Amino acid sequence: MNLTIALDAMGGDYGPSVIVPAAIKVFSDEPSVRLILVGDDRQLEDTLGAHGVGPGERLIIHHASQRVEMGDEVSLALRNKKDSSMRVAINLVKEGVAKACVSAGNTGALMATARFVLKTLPGIDRPAICTSVPSQTGYAHLLDLGANIDSSPEHLFQFGIMGSVLVSAVGNNPSPRIGLLNVGEEEIKGNERVKEAGRLLAAANINYIGFVEGDSIYKGDADVVVCDGFVGNVALKASEGVAKMIIHFVKQEFKNNLLSRFAGLASKPVLRRLGAKVDPRRYNGASLLGLRGIVIKSHGGADVFSFANAIKQAMAECQKDVPSRISEQIESMLKDRAG
Repeated sequence: MNLTIALDAMGGDYGPSVIVPAAIKVFSDEPSVRLILVGDDRQLEDTLGAHGVGPGERLIIHHASQRVEMGDEVSLALRNKKDSSMRVAINLVKEGVAKACVSAGNTGALMATARFVLKTLPGIDRPAICTSVPSQTGYAHLLDLGANIDSSPEHLFQFGIMGSVLVSAVGNNPSPRIGLLNVGEEEIKGNERVKEAGRLLAAANINYIGFVEGDSIYKGDADVVVCDGFVGNVALKASEGVAKMIIHFVKQEFKNNLLSRFAGLASKPVLRRLGAKVDPRRYNGASLLGLRGIVIKSHGGADVFSFANAIKQAMAECQKDVPSRISEQIESMLKDRAG
């Protein structure tokens, strides 16, 4: 039986011009997947036709008359755009027509709409945004990345459990190392909220390794790094900025003189391999964890390769039934704490 995924085909900076060819790529690469392109049917048919493809049994067009713009207010998207491609794609998950939704659209609107339509799992107070980032030992998962600006110790505890389940399932890691982001590794460091979250995680039946500092994200000291959305978003954006700055300086140095240009040519294979390892497009596809359904947020400026990876992230979570695993783990943890 085919795995069905709904795509918000009008979302993001580029809409169908990127999402349709990404869907065609995944459709061609993955014979077990069935994709529903949600959006303006005429525009989607034209875009498919331009790529020499038509809709069919495994590549379906589902019309939606509205689109959530990247600059729309969350309240506007919820109240006035009930037939948006984003809302309709999420509704398809709620109705059981699709197993997951992937959108490159407005993050705030996507989180609010998904939470309103799908609701949170029992025992989960707030969903969290989780993505993977490259590290010296492979990659690490970081959450929350902006859904919850001010999180309680209980919320941080729940984030840790959800991250552990995700990495255990999708990463085939039976005992992922869970670290709590702090200003130091010592138990006396940090504010009371982080200290209390640490105590809750330490008492849970997971591989909690304690406090970790910011550099541990990329050193590979932990498989999952837990923090509130404010800290996580700043850490991620700062890291992206540093990576861009380093690339800028490297390019400048290789153009500095004739000898540098020759060195640049000799180093090209190494730089290409390095670029592939840290290419953010490979890690595109942030999970909205804690919902009664799978929703994946793609970067708004994603290209075809990048959006295709977000679809494949959705496929992996569907195949491992991540929401059910999170629900079971949370229920077990709450029973242990109560008993």
